[in-house]
Amino acid sequence: MIPGSVAETALLLERGGYVADRELATTIHLALSMRRPLFLEGEPGTGKTEIAKVLAAGLGRRLVRLQCYDGLDLSAAAYEWDHARQLMAIRLAEAAGQTDRELLARDIYDREFLQSRPLLSAIDPAQPPAVLLIDELDRADEPFEAFLLEVLADFQISVPEYGTIRAETPPVVVLTSNRTREVHDAIRRRCLYHWVDYPDAARERAILARKAPDVPARLSHQVVEFVQRLRGEDLFKLPGVAETIDWAGALRYLNKAELTPGTVEETLGVLLKYQDDIAKIRGAEAARLVAEAQAAAPAV
Repeated sequence: MIPGSVAETALLLERGGYVADRELATTIHLALSMRRPLFLEGEPGTGKTEIAKVLAAGLGRRLVRLQCYDGLDLSAAAYEWDHARQLMAIRLAEAAGQTDRELLARDIYDREFLQSRPLLSAIDPAQPPAVLLIDELDRADEPFEAFLLEVLADFQISVPEYGTIRAETPPVVVLTSNRTREVHDAIRRRCLYHWVDYPDAARERAILARKAPDVPARLSHQVVEFVQRLRGEDLFKLPGVAETIDWAGALRYLNKAELTPGTVEETLGVLLKYQDDIAKIRGAEAARLVAEAQAAAPAV
């Protein structure tokens, strides 16, 4: 069942462990109610992909994920004919004396020989309703976006040799982009859009409390304050929420009760993933950020 209000949508997300602000919950609610694709753009690690996973679980739908990459084509994204089985069917028909080539051609382009890839699987009327996640669309080639237009507009795929396959229950479609390149306006016009930004300190603490509940409260506050300040630094790759959760968990595994400059130095590789960024934060900069985080965190 589609949530009947923004509050119900926020509750659905919360039950799935996703802490959303009012604007995001409103956009998701509208996308579900209006049956429009949801286009989520933002920095890596801000929780865009997780939204699709939570929606699939909360709505009781199967999750169909298309991970985009450079060179993605129709056969990997939508469908492909099973040529080996078609060839076998031709040989069996010939052995049985079948000579009508037109009839034979129709037989080998039957649905049983059509292999579903993510896009076709998501709209297949023979399968249960789905949440279709088209992840990191900006990594795919621009020509691939043209093929997506039919799927996003009409929830159907035209197979030249077979015909048009339409969804009986339109999938919930979530597209994500890390903005490594601009996605075409034709895609954007068919979607409801939301920029998923890094959370503020209060929301990040709430996320950490959900995802890493065994981390002591004081350490959790210090971790969030440190990461919030770290995102103000001039780094090649700022840490996302996923890195915050991983770092808090790593500190917990090391039985740390609060941040110290030494602890930060030892574990920066969990939080930052580029050597230049790590080198920039080591030493006096790490000590300064730790001192500010300790001062800002409440005594618990």
